[in-house]
Amino acid sequence: MYISKPAITKPKYIIFLIIFIIPLLIYGQGDNHNLSTSSKKAKNAYIKGEEFYRVRNIKEAEKYFIKATEEDPEFFEAYMLLADLYEQTEKYEEAIKVYNKAIGTNPDIFPGVYYLTANIEFSQAKYNDALMHYKKFLDYEHINDDNARSAQKNIKNCEFAIEAMKNPVPFDPINLDSNINTSFNEYFPCITADNQTLLFTRLIPDKNSYSGKQEDFYMSNKVNGKWEKAINIGKPINTVFNEGAPSLSADGNILIFAACESVGGYGGGRNGYGRCDLFFSKRTGDNWTNPRNMGTPINTSNWESQPSYSSDGKTLYFVSNQGGGYNIWKTYVGNDGYWTEPEKLEYPINTNDSEGSVFIHPDNQTLYFSSDGHAGMGGMDIFISRLDSTGNWGVPVNLGYPINTQNDESGFMVGPDGKKAYFSSDREGGFGGLDMYFFELYEQVRPKKVNYMKGIVFNSNTKEKLEAKFELIDLQTGEVCVKSRSNAGNGEFLVCLPAGRNYALNVSKDGFLFYSENFTLTGENPQTDPYLKDVPLQPIKVGESVVLKNIFFETDKYSLKEESEIELQKLIDLLNKNPEIKIEISGHTDNISNEEYNKKLSHKRAKSVYDYLIENGISKERLTFLGYGFSKPIDTNETEEGRANNRRTEFKVFEI
Repeated sequence: MYISKPAITKPKYIIFLIIFIIPLLIYGQGDNHNLSTSSKKAKNAYIKGEEFYRVRNIKEAEKYFIKATEEDPEFFEAYMLLADLYEQTEKYEEAIKVYNKAIGTNPDIFPGVYYLTANIEFSQAKYNDALMHYKKFLDYEHINDDNARSAQKNIKNCEFAIEAMKNPVPFDPINLDSNINTSFNEYFPCITADNQTLLFTRLIPDKNSYSGKQEDFYMSNKVNGKWEKAINIGKPINTVFNEGAPSLSADGNILIFAACESVGGYGGGRNGYGRCDLFFSKRTGDNWTNPRNMGTPINTSNWESQPSYSSDGKTLYFVSNQGGGYNIWKTYVGNDGYWTEPEKLEYPINTNDSEGSVFIHPDNQTLYFSSDGHAGMGGMDIFISRLDSTGNWGVPVNLGYPINTQNDESGFMVGPDGKKAYFSSDREGGFGGLDMYFFELYEQVRPKKVNYMKGIVFNSNTKEKLEAKFELIDLQTGEVCVKSRSNAGNGEFLVCLPAGRNYALNVSKDGFLFYSENFTLTGENPQTDPYLKDVPLQPIKVGESVVLKNIFFETDKYSLKEESEIELQKLIDLLNKNPEIKIEISGHTDNISNEEYNKKLSHKRAKSVYDYLIENGISKERLTFLGYGFSKPIDTNETEEGRANNRRTEFKVFEI
């Protein structure tokens, strides 16, 4: 078993032993007088076939079971074991035919024949036949309770699947081509929020592995709209052991993944708590740090894998079997910077069956996951759930046929644009094994739109690349939506901007004045093009100034709007942290209206900020204010955008 997929399906032969072989022994082996045939030749052939089947000599067992049914075409038990033989050797069409022959003799001998037949029919997408046989099975009294519950569940699945196949959803998968896919298995993709970096798992040959194979991570960058040749990301993340189920942070600077090591690291090299644990690594420049176990309370002695890291950096979703069964869990980063005790997502997400392959879209409101506990086509189907206004997950919706089939669907993700979905398949026409594909996701199951700001933070004087702190704040609620840092090695940053809110962005670093930005992403036409902007941080020194882009006034008024308090608090924090600084607060306008009016308005607005700072503990000896009207424009007054830039509040350091 590899990291990326839990062993959630019982082997069929175990199911067979439990629900069929044991009851069959009552009238089969040990008391062949109770068999349903009176033919000695049929009985002898059956006994011979049974002996060969017990030692897994399939070819000989098949020959004798067939002979038994030829000697007596009404021989129920011979049909049953022959059908099971075909099922175990994955000759499903033959198994269905032979089970139906058993039903045509005397199914009252063992009503479970309906259940067994329906199970294979269901697995082969013969939903109408399966539906009929499940219902026949439930007509009997004194049937196994677990099997009865399973039949009732699969009746719902059949009814769903029949309707889904009558109403297929748009689905046209396209192979990601030979730069990504090979003759090996490629699966579990993750993509940065700018859609420029793809990281995935590849199962590669390894003669030193006990299985002859092992999982490594590969990465590709998009150049001129095309994915480059994927390369092994190498040490210290990839090892001679398995690494799987990766999740990248929105900016690509944090990688969370699963590794299955022995407790204490024996035979593996990474200390583990149990079967599989979650690890993380940070990117500095183009290099990755040594992976570290995420530790308790996330990792336990159980199986933890398939992480999905939210774009705001606050929440980690993952799959675990702690408490029994494979379900989706989540944990938050607390105010102290540590992960909280994980909690299992409640119904309607998790069921009494299995969930996995969880993926939270960068909009932080749309969850995709696989489940065999909700009505579907069979196996693990992909579902979508959306966060409602009360903060609860809505009822999951099956993505429909043919996205979902009778097979297991997993490793699904939706790109940041919300239009393209990615998955793995071994369908015909690929390069071999599992290949990765993408397709256009139909409108009804797309996430909310997401934008982003991307660039480099640098020292405005020396041009040195800087690691700086980012905070994205909802202007309406004052909630900090995103906390992150620019890359310590190259200063690169990427901040996700889900649509539907207005944001204040604050970039700060000790020893520097902060940087302020504003994003309006509400209304009918929020900007959809990415914000590509480098951030120059100015060292604290006399003469340096900052435009406060999140100070707001009503038109032609000077009373501060409530949203301004977020930015003002950042200025207060800067002044408190640097008590030697003295600043001038200045107001500026566009050139609409006359000079005297604008100068008075800008003066009053600057004084409003001055008064607020004093009211919140800043000494007036450290502050001055002045209104400049439209005498110091920073942009043209010939366009609305330029005039908006000229209407501003600034502060300037005049003494240290």
